[in-house]
Amino acid sequence: MLTATKIQALKPAAKPYKVPDADGLFLLVQPSGALLWRFRYKAHGIERKLSLGSFPDVSLAQARKKRDLAQGEIEDGQDPVEEKRQRKLKAELAARTTFKLVAEEYIQKMEREGRSPATLKKARWFLELLDKIAPRPISEITPHELLDALKRVEKRGHHETAQRLRAFTGRIFRYAFATLRADRNPSDILRGALISPRVKHHAALIAPIKVGELLRAIDGYDGRLETRVALQLIAHVFLRPGELRQAKWGEIDFAEKVWRVPAERMKMKQPHTVPLSRQSLYLLNELRTLRKPSDFLFPSLYSPQRAMSDGTLNVALRRMGYGNDEMTSHGFRAMASTLLNESGLWHPDAIERALAHGEKDRVRAAYHRGTHWAERVRMAQWWSDHLDQLRAGGKVLKVKFRRRA
Repeated sequence: MLTATKIQALKPAAKPYKVPDADGLFLLVQPSGALLWRFRYKAHGIERKLSLGSFPDVSLAQARKKRDLAQGEIEDGQDPVEEKRQRKLKAELAARTTFKLVAEEYIQKMEREGRSPATLKKARWFLELLDKIAPRPISEITPHELLDALKRVEKRGHHETAQRLRAFTGRIFRYAFATLRADRNPSDILRGALISPRVKHHAALIAPIKVGELLRAIDGYDGRLETRVALQLIAHVFLRPGELRQAKWGEIDFAEKVWRVPAERMKMKQPHTVPLSRQSLYLLNELRTLRKPSDFLFPSLYSPQRAMSDGTLNVALRRMGYGNDEMTSHGFRAMASTLLNESGLWHPDAIERALAHGEKDRVRAAYHRGTHWAERVRMAQWWSDHLDQLRAGGKVLKVKFRRRA
């Protein structure tokens, strides 16, 4: 058997040679003078050699302990060489599958699926907020690590962002699980661990008298014609501001009196058809007379190849004297929803379809689209006529503007 003194007395030779210890353990003496521990054993009748390190980094006692551990694996029916190879592969795979790499792959998948630029931008921003766990192997991230990352955002007062961030990490972990790179989703057990944000609704005018005042103020707006028409039209068609701003002329069917918004621009990623009232068609025709060289109904002031800025409509409302706690461009939808429901004339499902609120059940959604279309056509015209009545409640308000929007 080997001793520390015998090992230190070993000298290199022209060729490698072995010096046995006991029970399959031996030292391989290299011509360079390196002393390498090896353990020889048989697994399934095949002789194998397991590397245990080099002397003096691994002492004689440590080498024997490693041999004994390997012998225990053999007795349990395992192959130490294969087990070591698997551990190495697992470590290499973990190093190549960090949270950041998996998240970037998932965002690329979202892009190929046609998600909107705004959604992709927000996903990349979420990833930047997770810089503490980003370099960690995704399979090794614990719930405690994830909670710590989320709590840092929450402590800055961003409660809603923290909640959305947890949901985002959940999607990443589920994707990693589906692609065999993680075996759990630590975000699932963190439900309820974060402060629930207070729900904030978009400011909107819903009192009929106030709605009439707003419509008259919009009629008196003397900024860009496109801005004025956009504010007038959004009151009639129930679209979200982004869906309206980025509209293209190819979506408008004047003959059929409909506006077909493609799925990629809708929040719920489903195509949406809007019935157009006489008033909506009049506004669209007024806009069409401008004959500007752009595919967009509402092109940017600076480039016809871009849509109107997302802040333009709200800026115009502020210039008309409406604070952001009174009315926003998104508030026209709340205004329509409230007054249509209060009228008692229309089926709630027809109103929901007009607002393009998502229906998770696809069969039910298809049924609603077909069943309520005729009612939606009648409702669109009634709503436009109702807005005219509210507008007629007083004279047009003329407002002095500081600058053009």
